[in-house]
Amino acid sequence: MQIVNIHEAKTQLSKLLEQVQSGEEVVIAKAGTPIVRLIPYVQPKRKIAPPGAMAGKIWIADDFDAPIDGLFDRLKTDAA
Repeated sequence: MQIVNIHEAKTQLSKLLEQVQSGEEVVIAKAGTPIVRLIPYVQPKRKIAPPGAMAGKIWIADDFDAPIDGLFDRLKTDAA
């Protein structure tokens, strides 16, 4: 693992990125305190489905949001 300061990282970014691509880890520090770690990007294994991808695969009842009679009757108090 290589630790570099911000100024060095700015002036040698291309070199640092090549090192990361070859498998080395690079840490960028500010005043000697590590603030960021450069690691290779890994493509996510699972892709996010586009909007509408579930069309025809799920079903919601027409009355799914209809009130349920008596649902909150037990929560009523006589103190009100």
